Amino acid sequence: MELKDKILSSYVAFENEVNMNSDVHEIRSKALENFEKLGFPTKKLEAWKYTSLNTILKNDYSIFPDREKAIELADVKKYFIHDIDTYKVIFIDGKYSSFLSATTHENFDVCLMSSALNKPKYKPIIENYFNKVAKQDNLTSLNTAFASEGAYIYIPKNIEVQKPIQIINFTTGSEPATMIQPRNLVVVEENSHVQIIERHQSLTSNAVLTNVVTEVFAARNATVDYYKIQNDNEKASLVDNTYIDQKTNSEVSVHTFSFGGNITRNNLNFYQNGEHINSILKGVTIIEGKQHVDHHTLVHHIEPNCESHQDYKGIYDERSTGVFNGKVIVEKEAQKTNAYQQNNNVLVSDKATINAKPQLEIFADDVKCSHGCTIGQLDDDALFYMQQRGIPQKEGKGLLMYAFANTVLESVKIPEVKSRITKLIANKLGVNIGFEL
Repeated sequence: MELKDKILSSYVAFENEVNMNSDVHEIRSKALENFEKLGFPTKKLEAWKYTSLNTILKNDYSIFPDREKAIELADVKKYFIHDIDTYKVIFIDGKYSSFLSATTHENFDVCLMSSALNKPKYKPIIENYFNKVAKQDNLTSLNTAFASEGAYIYIPKNIEVQKPIQIINFTTGSEPATMIQPRNLVVVEENSHVQIIERHQSLTSNAVLTNVVTEVFAARNATVDYYKIQNDNEKASLVDNTYIDQKTNSEVSVHTFSFGGNITRNNLNFYQNGEHINSILKGVTIIEGKQHVDHHTLVHHIEPNCESHQDYKGIYDERSTGVFNGKVIVEKEAQKTNAYQQNNNVLVSDKATINAKPQLEIFADDVKCSHGCTIGQLDDDALFYMQQRGIPQKEGKGLLMYAFANTVLESVKIPEVKSRITKLIANKLGVNIGFEL
């Protein structure tokens, strides 16, 4: 049985297992109909021209893994940002782990999506925000149809969350192949501020496919700092769909660090619904082997006097493949827009590949918009200069590549995250950087 048919036939059983209010049931039913019509994306679609899911869709995935496999904190502590105190929403094979988590309901909510979808006290937020900004495309519709668990974060007005929030999904290999579909909802009201760190980590050599959807709503004067750490094993694939709705004077930044996995697809969509909005999209990709990372970004400037800044750096070795497809849309009413987009790539191996497609669609005439893309290799003169001063070639290459990626790290606001990413980069490059940020 093909995966699509297996998913469709599993829906009735899924419906019988979960308790949902009638509004959510209707949303999920329509999403399933949409997925049934569209199916999985193929390379025939322009948006998926350079990324094929055929190889990973051949696996016989367990759609609802029911074998529980306990894990100890000592076994997974290295995947946490454990240097600082944080709130934690942790899932094992798609199921909530109360033992590893640290949630709260004191002045704001950091808890479970399943609770928000089922309990009456959360109904106003679900009605106003759930599935309101997410696209109705193939994989988002699939996630919506089976949306039942994930992180629910609600920050009321005038609150600055003092501790970062970590969202981590572990998969243990309790099944030969596992598919999970986390659904996250983040609502940040006026004048509030939150920092979020998200990670998906496989603890097995078995095949894993994660199809995650996150909706983020930033109200007037809200600030959201979001960090995605992707450093999984070669049998784990990830499709990350993130949709962000911003209101007047809000600032949302998303940093995506892609260092490993089989196929990784990041769909990042910003919608600016107000004036004086700032959207920041930054990423570092360092991969090797036959790994594949695809960054697909959209910033939609709808109203005037707003900014967006995109800066993506990629380092590709061996037979790895990178894709950057970044689109900026400036509507006619969005005068005084300042949109910047830059994508720079280094091919360490002559067998590595990068497909870059920066796009600007501008319908306003009083704007500052720029985009640029570079693809090249390390500067031989700079490397020679470093060797002349006693720096070995391997360390010299590592330092040059670190310096190349460092512009993205400069804007990371959590020191412990910056330190962790620095170490991950050093490890990926096979060098000892010799200093801490």
